Amino acid sequence: MKLVLSLAKLLKKVLAVLVLIAMVMSAYMLWARPYQLNWGATELELNQAMPGDHLDPQPEFFATRGITISGTPEEIWPWLLQMGYGRAGYYGYDIVENLGSPRGIRSADHILPEFQEFKIGDEVPISSVARMVFYAIEPNQYLIWTGTNQKGSFLWALYPMDDKQTRLISRIRWSFHWTEPGLLSLDLFTEFTDYLAVREILQGVKGRVEKQSEPMARQNIEVAIYVLTALTFLVTSLSLLIRRLTLKRWLTGLATGVVWLVTWFLPLPIWVGVCLEVLVFWTLFNLRDFLTKRCKLNDNTI
Repeated sequence: MKLVLSLAKLLKKVLAVLVLIAMVMSAYMLWARPYQLNWGATELELNQAMPGDHLDPQPEFFATRGITISGTPEEIWPWLLQMGYGRAGYYGYDIVENLGSPRGIRSADHILPEFQEFKIGDEVPISSVARMVFYAIEPNQYLIWTGTNQKGSFLWALYPMDDKQTRLISRIRWSFHWTEPGLLSLDLFTEFTDYLAVREILQGVKGRVEKQSEPMARQNIEVAIYVLTALTFLVTSLSLLIRRLTLKRWLTGLATGVVWLVTWFLPLPIWVGVCLEVLVFWTLFNLRDFLTKRCKLNDNTI
């Protein structure tokens, strides 16, 4: 009888966690994902054909993002061409993207002549273990990275608006490797982190061309907040399986999921992310009850 009751409690907890994750993932699919796939892009850019589209005509992951840069295509192009692990970096979250790079952790803040003469077929090191190749290079217009099997494409394109401003567009197309578990895990990681990386890359290129680069300390704080919010959601969700299941704890888990979505997929100021995370910890560790008891103890002492 006790075994049956224990199994029933465990099943209830598992169901509660599954419902929690399903609600958060539903919000991601319905709201966060569409927003992050189209960050910064205009309606025209979203719908227009671009180079590399034929490499995966019906992709499962299709993202078009853009940013306006005060500069000409000729000024922006060298920054794009030299990107890569062990090269100029990605001008984004260096502490993650350049970890272990032989050229150091910080992305280049100037043009590197030794990385300006690439040709089609040359490798593009994405990380210490991943490689892509240049599929197409049209100077001052666009370049395309693709996998060695030439399926899927990573496009960086330049569209001048006038003599002083240019649109930098990133378009990514690929399909998930459902039959290859090793690659599928990388696909899923990219699904949730690609937006953070590409958004920061676009802003990093803009900052360098306009000579207003973001301090690395700020980037590191953002990375810490992203990791903390994700871990908090994961830990609070899994803790429902080992702690007594209550409505308050389940709602706290839901709140951490909402904070994760808001922090990752909205371009909020850092202080907003910090405040949201403090609020979660306030609820999570019952700080209000602790402070109340402490005040009562001080009153009794007096």
